[in-house]
Amino acid sequence: MTGQVRTRRDGAIAFVTLDHPGRLNAMSRAMWRELRATFETLSQDAALRCVVVQGEGGAFCAGGDISEYPSFRFAEPGLRAFHEDEVWAALAAMLACEVPLVARIEGACMGAGIEIASCCDIRLAGESAKFGAPIARLGFPMAPREAALVRGAIGDVLARDMLLAAGVHDARRLYDAGFLLRVLADADVADAALAHARRIAGLAPMAARLNKRTFSALAAPLPGALLATAYDYADSPEHREGIAAFIAKRPPVF
Repeated sequence: MTGQVRTRRDGAIAFVTLDHPGRLNAMSRAMWRELRATFETLSQDAALRCVVVQGEGGAFCAGGDISEYPSFRFAEPGLRAFHEDEVWAALAAMLACEVPLVARIEGACMGAGIEIASCCDIRLAGESAKFGAPIARLGFPMAPREAALVRGAIGDVLARDMLLAAGVHDARRLYDAGFLLRVLADADVADAALAHARRIAGLAPMAARLNKRTFSALAAPLPGALLATAYDYADSPEHREGIAAFIAKRPPVF
């Protein structure tokens, strides 16, 4: 099973659920495409007032589905297409959605998970949630647009630790960094996210959309020169070794 992105509607609130059983909701390529289509559809819904983004089964999202990686990551065109046409296209669709997005974060919020959460306006997490992007262990960097997104949401210090030292942090540390609005008992996260969504849905919808347009306009674009060479590492020994070691469940040798 490649996982799925499910959508449920309750009045003016939509619930978008990442669901990949047995993989802590790790994002497959199919899920990235579904996430993009989901938010492109939601963005056309004039009656929508809030979206709750959540994971199934006690985890938000543990990252990317690494079992798929050997099939496309080791040649620059395929690697670039994956990050720009699938991952970033999905994240951009979330960022372009003009209704408020609330992230309900439980358990693992790693790599792709922290990127998806970074697209949300309000983030609530359970006290046992864990955050990071330990892809240094896999021999590759975070794509530039994705790194800019995460750095803007969690701050420079944490972003550098996550990417350079494979740092993993608890919910309280992310709250102190300003990434999370609240840290709650794990059993209370679902109710708190729903209550916050209902509060937003009861406020002026046009004002919310205009505020989000303002926030979007304040985001600075990345320089084109950085993007031009961003995926040159595709066929590098480190990239191949990191992914091979993960799949073989052994420590990488860099």
